[in-house]
Amino acid sequence: MTGDTPSLIRRFNAIDPLVLDGCLALFLFFGSVMWAELEPDRASRAPDGLAVLLSAVVNVPLVLRRRAPLAVLVVSTGAALTFHLLGYHYGGNLMGPLLALYTVTVHRPTSWSVAGAVLVAGQWSYAAAHNPGSTWWSALGQAAVVVGVATGIGIGTRLLGERTRQLTELARELQREQAVAAAHAATQERIRIARELHDIVAHHMSVIAVQAGSGRYLALSDPAAGRAALEVIFETSHEALAEMRRILSILRMETAREDDEAELYAAAPGLDRLAPLVERVRLAGLSVSTSVEGDVRPLAPGLDLCAYRIIQEGLTNVLKHAKAARVEVALRYGPAKLVVRVTDDGAAPPRKAAAGHSATGHSATGHGLRGMAERVKLYEGKITAGPLPQGGFEVRAVFPLPAPETQGGDRESLAP
Repeated sequence: MTGDTPSLIRRFNAIDPLVLDGCLALFLFFGSVMWAELEPDRASRAPDGLAVLLSAVVNVPLVLRRRAPLAVLVVSTGAALTFHLLGYHYGGNLMGPLLALYTVTVHRPTSWSVAGAVLVAGQWSYAAAHNPGSTWWSALGQAAVVVGVATGIGIGTRLLGERTRQLTELARELQREQAVAAAHAATQERIRIARELHDIVAHHMSVIAVQAGSGRYLALSDPAAGRAALEVIFETSHEALAEMRRILSILRMETAREDDEAELYAAAPGLDRLAPLVERVRLAGLSVSTSVEGDVRPLAPGLDLCAYRIIQEGLTNVLKHAKAARVEVALRYGPAKLVVRVTDDGAAPPRKAAAGHSATGHSATGHGLRGMAERVKLYEGKITAGPLPQGGFEVRAVFPLPAPETQGGDRESLAP
């Protein structure tokens, strides 16, 4: 039986309220008529057709109590008071006005509830006072208690309904916020993946394109140089495929084994792989020099990847746009910051950037520089990209670093 209770409640709630109120109105109507016939001693006038008509006016309008509660209260209470003033059964037709008052209290403001309570209390007091053996003070007390209970229950029901509506709206708002947050997270993840793919594809394909172009002409005139170009293409494409597999493996992380996670994330490149990156660009025909100043220290994996991508994108832009002969890559580790610079002696990239743009206000066009700005912003850094007064172009990124645990250190250089 206990298991069937929720099902019965759901079925009951599914019934049209108009049907329920109709059944209740008929029950009160027939009950009042039968009660007047069973207790003729509680009336000064015998029940007749007018009594039946007044009973119908008191109870039948309750069918519409939810749609027009004030009108139903006035009609029901007025008919009940007329019923008792004519001397009909003083105990009959009392529940109809009381139910109408409860409905007004639930669906209308408190001021209307107070006015309705006074009206019903007067009708109840008159009927109770004319019962055999009853006194006025007991009739007033009875009316006050009954009307107070009905009004209190109605106010409680109204407050509960308001609280339920508020909680429902809060739940809907929370669902909307969660949907927005999930969409934002998905967008940010798509942007991150697109940025990562851009860095991989743009750099490696630029190197492959340059080497394929030179190898095309060297294949017959200088077979050794042509084979070297093919070797660079092979190594570059192999590395690009490896990084693509890493990204796809992370995207499919839900199907990967837990012991593979560290290996997948560890495959992300960092500044320790700067030398192969520079060598690959050198083989594409650029003269690249590198230098590191200050006390070299380990970086957080995300920051390490970000610094590597900044250099990679800078070198890629030089290959694609600058027509430069020399490029300088410089790292400077300070007590509280890391400075990454990529400088060339070629022309500024077309439609790329103007000097002075930063990660917090980057207006340059082009996916590469926008991607660099977003990466730097993620680590609370700043980036500038623009032409130099003496000619050439520079990309400069500054990242805040925590204070080093130890001081001192020799300058190191990656330059050959």
